[in-house]
Amino acid sequence: MEFRNLGRSGLKVSEIAYGNWLTHGSQVEEDAARACVRAALDEGITTFDTADVYAGTRAEDVLGRALKGQRREGLEIFTKVYWPTGPGPNDRGLSRKHIFESIHGSLRRLGTDYVDLYQAHRFDYETPLEETLKAFDDLVRQGKVLYVGVSEWRAEEIERALKIADELGLDRIVSNQPQYSALWRVIEEEVVPLSEREGIGQIVWSPMAQGVLTGKYKPGQPLPEGSRATDDKGGADMIKRYLNDDLLTRVQQLRPIADDLGLSMAQLAVAWTLQNPNVSAAIIGASRPEQVSDNVKAAGVKLDADVLKRIDDVLGDSVVRDPAKTVSPSRRP
Repeated sequence: MEFRNLGRSGLKVSEIAYGNWLTHGSQVEEDAARACVRAALDEGITTFDTADVYAGTRAEDVLGRALKGQRREGLEIFTKVYWPTGPGPNDRGLSRKHIFESIHGSLRRLGTDYVDLYQAHRFDYETPLEETLKAFDDLVRQGKVLYVGVSEWRAEEIERALKIADELGLDRIVSNQPQYSALWRVIEEEVVPLSEREGIGQIVWSPMAQGVLTGKYKPGQPLPEGSRATDDKGGADMIKRYLNDDLLTRVQQLRPIADDLGLSMAQLAVAWTLQNPNVSAAIIGASRPEQVSDNVKAAGVKLDADVLKRIDDVLGDSVVRDPAKTVSPSRRP
């Protein structure tokens, strides 16, 4: 395993992070989830990402039990706050009330006294940004949170937060967690240049484009049984935009590139994201331990300029680049 700094902070994270968005407490049974976490640990992964909303808080419970007994100082545990975790109007968003109540629930479920990174899971247009940043800063001062980050924020939202933090002497954002893959590059035009200037690292999710870049979805063929595209708990909704024959045909044309490099399609996809120097870590998920063992082999892989150009030529105009595709709800869900 290779390690990188999280942005300009002193925190080291594993290049490959393990996430449990659509798996723990949802797609896979707990025994399988624990086996995947064990595989991640065995492969040298030290960074684990989750969120209070995943599987209705069950994902944090499962991860906490799976990591029980591990040396806490040897792990980096990340979680998030914003999406609804209860029925009330204050069970969501980035108000001081919800942030404080959510962190205590997350710490209890994860079985830890602190999280290494606490992330605002979306931008909250109904809460003054000063209120959100002060609440995060208070948690840092209390020792319950070590670093603060965001997820799926636009460049102008990150810039506003940095300005307020500097004016008020608050802890600065050190990371952003965006969707990023060879097919989804919406952060490259605005978020990445700002982040490079300000010392913010990207912890990218869906580096395999919900599994499309593994090549398992074939044009003109039925969807594989048990795949994310057949998951009725949220996975199918995310992947459907990719399931057209033109794009799937292009993805199959990446296979010779992966073969030439001695990589699996999944390894090529993850390695591609890690070529961006602003990326601190790529998050992988898994329903089977062997998937973890395959994906971690992307760590340390270097792709030269010719390979990157070949990938660009194959994918062509299938790549999504519009920064306006980064969207937070106009009102709390």
